[in-house]
Amino acid sequence: MPIRREHRFFYPIDWPQLSAAIRFGRAGGACEGCGRPHGLTVYHLGDGRWWDASIGAWRDGQGRTLRSLPTIEDLGRIRTTRVVLAAAHRDHDTTNNLDRNLAAFCQRCHINHDRPEHRRRRWRTLFHCRAMGDLFRGLYPTANKSS
Repeated sequence: MPIRREHRFFYPIDWPQLSAAIRFGRAGGACEGCGRPHGLTVYHLGDGRWWDASIGAWRDGQGRTLRSLPTIEDLGRIRTTRVVLAAAHRDHDTTNNLDRNLAAFCQRCHINHDRPEHRRRRWRTLFHCRAMGDLFRGLYPTANKSS
């Protein structure tokens, strides 16, 4: 995933090489969360279960082989996704680039990993906007004043 321009300052200059070393060197081109292979299109059910064509079996969201097959209803909602690996910071600190803090995640695992952090940031932004609104309420005329 490309880095936003305003965030590039927080990453080291050799980030592309470091990311490639994590994704393809250490992880071997597969997601460290669920095992999905980079660059391939996989069939999935939308809830984490996906078809691993290399072994001919269904896997769950953690990469474990399923003991029971999906139902007929489940198979009716099969979708495809092209897997793209990204290097993620486990502690969400972009300045901490230690090997143990970086992970190679597919899109699904990356968004699941970042969900609590995104929720925290969304709450903080909303709280900040409400605080600013309370601070400056009444100082500026509004266009919708009813007389």
